[in-house]
Amino acid sequence: MSAVLPYLVRRIVLAVPVLLGVATLVFSLIHLVPGDPAQAMLGEGAAPQDIAELRSTLGLDRPLLTQYGVFLRRAVTGDLGVSFRTGQPVVTMIAERVPATAELAVAAMAVAIVIALPLGIVAAVWRGSAIDYGAMTFALAGISIPNFWLGPLLAILFSVELGWLPVSGRGTPAQLVLPAVSLGLALAAILARMTRASLLDELGELYVRAARARGVSRSAAVVGHALRNSLIPLVTIIALQFGAVLTGAVITETIFAWPGIGRLLIQSIGFRDYPMVQGCILLIAFTYVTVNLMTDVLYGVLDPRIRLE
Repeated sequence: MSAVLPYLVRRIVLAVPVLLGVATLVFSLIHLVPGDPAQAMLGEGAAPQDIAELRSTLGLDRPLLTQYGVFLRRAVTGDLGVSFRTGQPVVTMIAERVPATAELAVAAMAVAIVIALPLGIVAAVWRGSAIDYGAMTFALAGISIPNFWLGPLLAILFSVELGWLPVSGRGTPAQLVLPAVSLGLALAAILARMTRASLLDELGELYVRAARARGVSRSAAVVGHALRNSLIPLVTIIALQFGAVLTGAVITETIFAWPGIGRLLIQSIGFRDYPMVQGCILLIAFTYVTVNLMTDVLYGVLDPRIRLE
C-alpha cells in the first residue's frame, strides 16, 4: 500500500497535462469548424442584429483567448457551461446520458471477452489446425469490417428482414443486443489474436512442461498456469481498447438511436453547441485516462513481480 499511494499521486499529476491538452485541442478545433451557433439557433432568415445580440449573450463576440480562459476556469470547478441548444447545464445533460453509454460499453466488452477468450484459447491449444485457421479468419474479418458498415448490416438482417430484434431505442435487453454486438465484434477479433499470441508464448515455457510432467491435466495446465500469466498483455489491450469502445460508441449510438454520450456528441456538433461538444470529449478523455490508471494498478495484482515503484 505504501508503494501504491505515491504511484497513484504521480499518475494523477501526469494526467493533468493530458486533460489540459485535450481541452485546448477540442476548444481550438470546435471554434475552427465552419458555422455560427447563433445563426444555427435563429435560422437562416434571422436578422443580422438578432444574430449579433445572441452572439453577445452567448459570449461568442469576445476574443478566443478570453473564451478559452473562461472555459478553463469553469472546467476546473466542474462547471462546463450551458448548452446552446437546450439552455441546460452541460454537466446535467451529460450525467443523464452516461448510464446509457456505460451500459453499452460494458455490454460490448462482455461480448468481446465471451467471444475472444474461447477462440484465442482453442486457437493456441490446437495451433496449426482447422480450428486455429477458422478462429484467426474470424479475427481478420472482425478487424477488417468497419463499424459503420456492420451496424446497418446487422440492423437490416435481424430487424428488417428477420424481425427478431428492435432496431433502435433503449429500455429492454433486446434493444441492447445489436449495438453491443456491433461494437464488440471488432474488439473481440483483436482480443482473440492477442489471446492466442500471448498464450502460445506461455505454453512454451518450462513451468508448463513441468506441470504436465507432474501429472497435471492439459486443460488444468492451460487454464490454471499458462492462461493466468498471459492475462497481463490482455489486460493492457482491454484497457486500451476501452477508449476505442467509447469512440466507436459515437457511430454505434447514432446508427441505433442509442441515447448515450456518442449520440449527444454528434447532435451537438451538428448544432455547433460548443459547450456540449467540449464536455462530451473531455468526459471521454477523462474516462480513458482513468481506465489506464486502474489498469496499471491491476498489473500488481495479476503479477506480484511487477513493482509499482
